[in-house]
Amino acid sequence: MNFLESLNQSLFLLVNADPGSPVWRIHAAMLAANKLILIVPCALAAAWLWGGEAQRNLALKALAGIALALFASYLCGALWPHPRPFVIGLGHAFFPHAATSSFPSNHTIIIATLGFTLIFDRRWAGLGWAALALAVLVGASRVYLGVHFPLDIAGGLALAPLAAGVALPVWSRAGAPLTAAAQGLYRKVLALPIARGWIRA
Repeated sequence: MNFLESLNQSLFLLVNADPGSPVWRIHAAMLAANKLILIVPCALAAAWLWGGEAQRNLALKALAGIALALFASYLCGALWPHPRPFVIGLGHAFFPHAATSSFPSNHTIIIATLGFTLIFDRRWAGLGWAALALAVLVGASRVYLGVHFPLDIAGGLALAPLAAGVALPVWSRAGAPLTAAAQGLYRKVLALPIARGWIRA
């Protein structure tokens, strides 16, 4: 374990920016680290509001996988808490962050779980691989900016397919009635914009 922690810290110091890093690179990393995750709720909302039943079912399945992945992440943090780099005075952090357990990276888990859900569905595998690449970019940016270790990102990438894989058979059995119920509620609550053609019924 000492070897693994030493390797983790060494890799972090190789990636982590320093005060002399170009400002444009820091700003680009900030955008990737903190804003690109917004693609996930936007994509899921778009799939629901303007997609058909298959897209809505896929969106809810992805949400189920993400919820499972975040629960697993919470358990990891509670059972095996690991300090973030700035907590132990290692490297340079370029934006404030709560001193929560660093392992695994929730940003990485969320995007990667969406990616693996799409990959396992096969019809959307191309988008899934793009989401997975996005997860790696976001995770690397958070290491670069000093709020995560490399193994936090690796842990997120490892947990994501497990969560998506567990959610898949569960959703195959229980997903259809849940999607139907959610659609019924949606059609009642948003009847006016549906009637006006702004969103799909």
